Amino acid sequence: MKLNEIRDNDGATHSRKRVGRGIGSGMGKTGGRGVKGQKSRSGVAIKGFEGGQMPLHRRLPKRGFNNIFAKSFNTVCVGRVQQAIDAGKLDASAPVTVAVLKEAGVVRRLLDGVRLLSDGELTSKVSFEIEGASKAAIEAVKKAGGSVKILGEAE
Repeated sequence: MKLNEIRDNDGATHSRKRVGRGIGSGMGKTGGRGVKGQKSRSGVAIKGFEGGQMPLHRRLPKRGFNNIFAKSFNTVCVGRVQQAIDAGKLDASAPVTVAVLKEAGVVRRLLDGVRLLSDGELTSKVSFEIEGASKAAIEAVKKAGGSVKILGEAE
């Protein structure tokens, strides 16, 4: 077999049907669309229409709203920070910020900031400068001798 001898199996491809090309073609006049009406015209999209019955998207109740001012935070657990310190990716003596966490690979992409959570254990003395932290996380950091500074908070 040579490259120029390669071909598809018989019946694997079909030639395109040319509609609206005369009565003799078998697909003339209406072109397989039936007879007159909205669906025989071009540019019709009747998605969600149920023949006059109240459509599903209008029968179901609306609930809640989408807050356009809501901030999306990366969540970081104190245990994960301790892992990074143990692996030598984070320097415990320098203040831990969003940029430092990104560089160390603790956070993948920067959102509106970082929120510290208390899952895991912290043994190193670390000072954090972040956008948010849970009460339990702040306690865990202070217990290890560190400090948490919440950015944007009036002091």
